[in-house]
Amino acid sequence: MRLRVTRSGSWKIPSMRSPQLSAAAAGSSLDLVREPSQAAALLHHPRRLKILTALLEPDSATGVARRMKLPRQTVTYPVRELARARLLARAGRRRRRQLFEQCYVATARGYVLSPELLGQLAADPSQVADRLSAKYLLGLASKLQSELARSVELAAAAGKHLATLSINTELRFTSAEQSTAFTEELQRAIAEVVSRLSAPFTKADGTAAEGRPYRLVVGCYPIPPAKERESHPQIAGNQGSAS
Repeated sequence: MRLRVTRSGSWKIPSMRSPQLSAAAAGSSLDLVREPSQAAALLHHPRRLKILTALLEPDSATGVARRMKLPRQTVTYPVRELARARLLARAGRRRRRQLFEQCYVATARGYVLSPELLGQLAADPSQVADRLSAKYLLGLASKLQSELARSVELAAAAGKHLATLSINTELRFTSAEQSTAFTEELQRAIAEVVSRLSAPFTKADGTAAEGRPYRLVVGCYPIPPAKERESHPQIAGNQGSAS
């Protein structure tokens, strides 16, 4: 069994990243899209996703158009819109014949759409009655994503590192009895550690207790077949009209 534990902030472990990073990776490996204007710029047309992917490494709109075999004008406008939405950053200029081309690069290697973009329609675990259902776990994942994004934003504004902990592993069960025993033992172990090594979350009168509050989320779900995980819609470079 492979167990991967990731920590940051006060749980920080030494970074093993190579100092030789691409221009995009040097900025941020993952970025959260929280503003409706950013989401609109990204999802306005399927081609924009492909353009942003093409700009994971610095290039000009002309260079992207050449690689995608599209007219330059068809790419120039989406690039400007993605840059205006802060999904692309300027990455210097390069000379081509007698002209200088502005190059751009994606601001991150990957993006996460915030549940807050859906407003009151965002998934809420409190609205799911069955706490043993997959929908409840999805609701928890949405809540985690929203709260963590807000914490990251506040920490960045304050110039501080955010203390986080994540554990990720794959395992197998050969029977329902085995998975039930695992669940019960895991619940007991977590309850014991929480009661022994954390402070009370609330006082006797229900008000907030001392200390910084944290949320611990534990979830387990069946891993989909490899074919499904690897498959994704293909976006044709010449699909649709101007974007």
